[in-house]
Amino acid sequence: MAEKRLPFELVVERAWEQRDEFLEINPAGTVPTLIEDNGFPVPDSGVICEYLDEAYPDAPLIGVTLGERVEVRRLVAWFDGKFAEEVSVKLAGQKYLKRVAGRGEPDAAGLRAGYAALRGHLDHIGWLAENRRWLGGDNLSLADLAAAAHLSVLDFFGDVDWTANEAAKEWYARIKSRPSFRPLLQDRVPGMFPPAHYTNLDF
Repeated sequence: MAEKRLPFELVVERAWEQRDEFLEINPAGTVPTLIEDNGFPVPDSGVICEYLDEAYPDAPLIGVTLGERVEVRRLVAWFDGKFAEEVSVKLAGQKYLKRVAGRGEPDAAGLRAGYAALRGHLDHIGWLAENRRWLGGDNLSLADLAAAAHLSVLDFFGDVDWTANEAAKEWYARIKSRPSFRPLLQDRVPGMFPPAHYTNLDF
């Protein structure tokens, strides 16, 4: 929404509480859920992104041509599906979510698999960054934001070796420098501290 210059207010919803008031808005009880000024609810991050591009077509984030829109959607599915399963779940899931859920210590084999997969994904991001202005094409898109969201979480835990691919690092530095992204770098997880380079725009 910040990329589209739309004003918004963030509200914390503890989805696990399954509040009746929230279930009336979104029967699935999931977050995020966007609520327009007129009370119109839009659930699910993917649905929200599609809705925002249709309702507020200025500064499109899913592409302009049919080809661009297919490529952006392909990459979003890649990062929110393949990358999430092969990397995010195995690293952030093992190192933080598993511990918070009280399921014991991280699985060493899972961590090794996550780090190995991350190297391949960084190479893919680097190739895209070397051959395009942005990951999905000539313009910043949801592809960039989806990739950056996953990498930001991993970078918070110090899991990304940015020396592995200079092109991927330069692309991420451009994302970090955007006014819409900089506030996200100030978010913190209670009891955990990111590495020194995490908020550094010129890392």
